[in-house]
Amino acid sequence: MNDSHTTFLLISLVVLIMLSAFFSSSETSMMSLNRYRLKHMTKEGHRGARRASRLLERPDRLLGTILVGNNIVNILAASIATVVAVEFFGEAGIAIATIGLTIIILIFGEITPKTLAAVRPELIAFPVSIVLQVLQKILYPIVWVCSSISNVLLRLMGINLASNNDQLSVEELRTVVREAGLGITRSRQNMLLGILDLEKMTVNDIMIPRNEAIGIDLEDSLPSINSQLRTCHHTRLPVFQGDINNVTGIVHMRSIARLLSRGDLTKDSLINACKEPYFVPESTPLHTQLFNFQKQKRRIAIVVDEYGDVIGLVTLEDILEEIVGEFTSDMLLPSQDIHPQDDGRFVIEGGTAIRAINRQLKWKLPADGPKTLNGLITEQLESIPETSVCLAVGPYRMEILQTKDNMVKSVRVWDRGLDQQGPLPGTEAEPEPEH
Repeated sequence: MNDSHTTFLLISLVVLIMLSAFFSSSETSMMSLNRYRLKHMTKEGHRGARRASRLLERPDRLLGTILVGNNIVNILAASIATVVAVEFFGEAGIAIATIGLTIIILIFGEITPKTLAAVRPELIAFPVSIVLQVLQKILYPIVWVCSSISNVLLRLMGINLASNNDQLSVEELRTVVREAGLGITRSRQNMLLGILDLEKMTVNDIMIPRNEAIGIDLEDSLPSINSQLRTCHHTRLPVFQGDINNVTGIVHMRSIARLLSRGDLTKDSLINACKEPYFVPESTPLHTQLFNFQKQKRRIAIVVDEYGDVIGLVTLEDILEEIVGEFTSDMLLPSQDIHPQDDGRFVIEGGTAIRAINRQLKWKLPADGPKTLNGLITEQLESIPETSVCLAVGPYRMEILQTKDNMVKSVRVWDRGLDQQGPLPGTEAEPEPEH
């Protein structure tokens, strides 16, 4: 064999290795494309994205084209390498060609191009899509036969090739949002997660309990009502007769502002200014209630239990705060029911909502059961506790300071980490059941 022929074979071998790298990178890059980003770029009119999207509509044909081309290239490369090696090394050249070409193909034809394609799929996939479209037409007969046989085998295995696997579940979408990284700011990320979390929460989870609800009692004296309206910080208030279960309506401060400024407000005019109350079940999911507020053109609703008794209030702002976080000026103020102590502990009123405690103190008290601190303690102890009883709830310790009317009125609460600074005076011998 003359030198020119050997040179031609060596050049052909190098070209075939490059073609192997082309097919390997093409396969990895096309399969690594972000389908949702690809759809977005396609809608924006990106030519490369359009070509890649058309190819991916039939992944069996795309993979068939790439694999047929890659196998042809690798087989030819193996044959040429064997011929060249036998010429130089005799019969030992067969083993040398096999080992040498395997290493070269792995490094230059597989690992390196596939790694690059996996890291930068768009950089590779969009340009090679032009070549792949041409090859798909040239190799169509071979690809069609191979794909048909492959599809038959897959159907025998019970695999539906027409099924759509591009749909994301809520949990998968939540994971995508969390791992968006620099593609989305933290505040927007929290907003998106807040929207997804609306499906898991009900009105009962965020409502204002009836004992904390502020309203106008028509049985109060008119001067008392006037004073309450003048000092109220809310724009909408429920109006009731004696008990909040007897709700007359919802009054907007704007409707009575002129009467209030003139001193002409009467109970009859207050009732006439009221809008019919809007009642919602406590089990209504938040995303449903958000749409209901929009549909009913309401901003506040009376929450009732399964027996029709009023158990609290919920507002549109409460739901929006679950999405965007706290934004109203009154919510930015520290809760008046949580009193920080000099030693790092807190004295908290028993009726304080657990969600308010977690939000202000950045704690993680369980909020999937009772809604108030009093409810949490009575559930843990399974009885109405007495004063000076201590208990532990997760990483938090609690000491009951005051009980009244079968309710816990005040509690001293702290994180267990503070115990390293020494126990509270008078609590060294207190029993502390774990719950």
